[in-house]
Amino acid sequence: MNRLGSSDVEVSALGFGSAAIGNLFTEVSEDQAHEALSTAWQQGIRYFDTAPHYGLGLSERRLGAALRERPRAEYTISTKVGRRLEPVTEATGDDLDNGFAVPATLRRVWDFSADGVRRTLEASLERLGLDRVDVVYLHDPDDHAEQAFREGYPALERLRSEGVVGAIGAGMNQAEMLTRFVRDTDVDVVLCAGRYTLLDQRALTELLPAAEERGRSVVIGGAFNSGLLADPRPGMTYDYATVTPEVLERALQLKEIAERHGTTLRAAALAFCGAHPAVASVLVGARSADEVRDAAEQFASPVPSAFWHELRDKALVPADAPVPAEDLS
Repeated sequence: MNRLGSSDVEVSALGFGSAAIGNLFTEVSEDQAHEALSTAWQQGIRYFDTAPHYGLGLSERRLGAALRERPRAEYTISTKVGRRLEPVTEATGDDLDNGFAVPATLRRVWDFSADGVRRTLEASLERLGLDRVDVVYLHDPDDHAEQAFREGYPALERLRSEGVVGAIGAGMNQAEMLTRFVRDTDVDVVLCAGRYTLLDQRALTELLPAAEERGRSVVIGGAFNSGLLADPRPGMTYDYATVTPEVLERALQLKEIAERHGTTLRAAALAFCGAHPAVASVLVGARSADEVRDAAEQFASPVPSAFWHELRDKALVPADAPVPAEDLS
């Protein structure tokens, strides 16, 4: 287990990202979601991340139902604030425009106010059926920076000082504003999705060095870049759009090198994310027990030093990016 910043909160090196069990893109049955979470526990995963955004609360409800069977002191759970869920007057259609295959019975309201933070967290606790969560992130404040820093962040600080939560931070699909949180606030952790992978190392420029310097932790999400690094092929999504031929070619090159060195691209992708000293946990989104088992197996598989040598020689990863093997002189 790894400690988040200077807090008392600890997370497992491999974490469970719960967007998929909120019916991300396609429906997941109750049994399938429960089996995925039970398998995660069996595989030693003890950190679970969720958000109201994921399936309009479905992810939180399913996660809470599964975790209520477990000793509360034995796992860490994080959720997010910034999108309040409100009932709609007349529910029509689904939520697929926002990426989730659920009925559109609620609507999201951006709200990083102090009152909004507390109300959103209270609703999350009700859906989870828990009396506390361990970590709360400001969720995607990209277009709401002023309110997030002026009102949302201080509200999280108060919740932490009151002992309501153990650690606070922000979660985003970018590195720049997360760097500002690390440098200008007293966050314990930031969640950086898709910006520190084998295909995108933007977080290495400022975010990760700043976090290491200031003793903050980073949780990495999107290690597979929307699945491209799990199984690269034409037509897949990368960075919220169809993958370009250039990026696909690079992903296929990485896969070929991995297989030539007797490993898998999935194992290499997870190992790369977890190798930086500022990274406390790598989240993997899974929608089935088989996907969880595979992720745990890949995460535990050592990646040969020769693989990293070749990636550096071909400038496929930056020379200063930490890798698991240290014998690269």
